[in-house]
Amino acid sequence: MFNEYLKEIFRTINKGDSREESLYGTLKILFQDYGNSINKKIDVTILPKQTEAGNPDFRIWDGKSRIIGYVEAKNPDIKSLDSIEKSEQIQRYLEAFPNFILTNFIEFRLYKNGSLWDKPISISGYDMGKTKHIETRNIEEFKELLNLFFSFSTPSINSNKALAEVLAYKAGLMRDFVVFPKVKENQDNYFYWLY
Repeated sequence: MFNEYLKEIFRTINKGDSREESLYGTLKILFQDYGNSINKKIDVTILPKQTEAGNPDFRIWDGKSRIIGYVEAKNPDIKSLDSIEKSEQIQRYLEAFPNFILTNFIEFRLYKNGSLWDKPISISGYDMGKTKHIETRNIEEFKELLNLFFSFSTPSINSNKALAEVLAYKAGLMRDFVVFPKVKENQDNYFYWLY
């Protein structure tokens, strides 16, 4: 399964006319195949509708109501995800999503409640365009990462207090997306600024 995934990723990249989005289907198949192999019912949505934190590339869920997590994929030309990890977009995702993967299709980073789990895992040492042999590596560690990712599900809200806490948290995230109209000085208005 992992060798086939890498072959397809590198075949698509080496054609020379692909974009990041060209690889989404291959990653979706890997997630689905691995989920099936561990008897986990998952559904993968590519480019799901916008969340309170933005638009991650993948939503992994049970196909009904439970969200397992989100995945943001970056171009495999990006050799290190260190600078991407520090970007405003990823920091927003880490704050919003308790179960999140950042990947460039070769390196995978799992974040639990905003913190990096263990270490980044690269599943190949293949140097695009420079060698014909695809080296598969760190597969046991990668399986452990996927098992941990797939074992998560969003907690159910079963009290008014829990609902209020979730809504307050989401309101705080959405604050950054709200654009308030400019108000002329000395004009009566109905806007009360909360911060």
